[in-house]
Amino acid sequence: MSASTHASSAAAKTQVQGQGAELAASFAYDPAKRVLRVDYRLRNTGAQALAVFDRGDRHALASGRQKAGAIAAPTSRSVGDDVVLEHIALPLPRPAPVSPPTPLAAKLAAGAQSNGHFEFALPGLQAPKRLRWCLGVAAFAEADFNSPEQVGDVEIWRASFAVAERQQTLCTPWFDVARMAFES
Repeated sequence: MSASTHASSAAAKTQVQGQGAELAASFAYDPAKRVLRVDYRLRNTGAQALAVFDRGDRHALASGRQKAGAIAAPTSRSVGDDVVLEHIALPLPRPAPVSPPTPLAAKLAAGAQSNGHFEFALPGLQAPKRLRWCLGVAAFAEADFNSPEQVGDVEIWRASFAVAERQQTLCTPWFDVARMAFES
């Protein structure tokens, strides 16, 4: 994967190249509200469809925490003074719960692109030093997906937990909160 970065007055922008996928993202951080807005465009540059894991999981949808077809809230984890936000397919928890969080994925045709955005309010009292966002994608293999649902112009599929091991994770470079810019 390679990344190129540049900052603009309103938002910092970056682009990440993966295998068969190109991710462009912009970060706009509001320090007073401690909210990060991420706008992104994913382009399928490969010859086959991709599964894009930004739609949450089946349990969140069934419990009403997630609206069908909408971009899900990312998971977050701390790495020292830094925070990583992730939209990825997670493996089946052990022990397996009664209602497992089956990953949901948007299907993106070869040559197509999709746009999305989300906002994330950072927890805690102190802002992290750096932020990073990662998006999971995988080659769309019919055997790994079922129960398609058309929501507007987005086709959402349930994924097997096996794709968590095979997904490609496209991660932005670190975003320096104090400088409001991506690291090169």
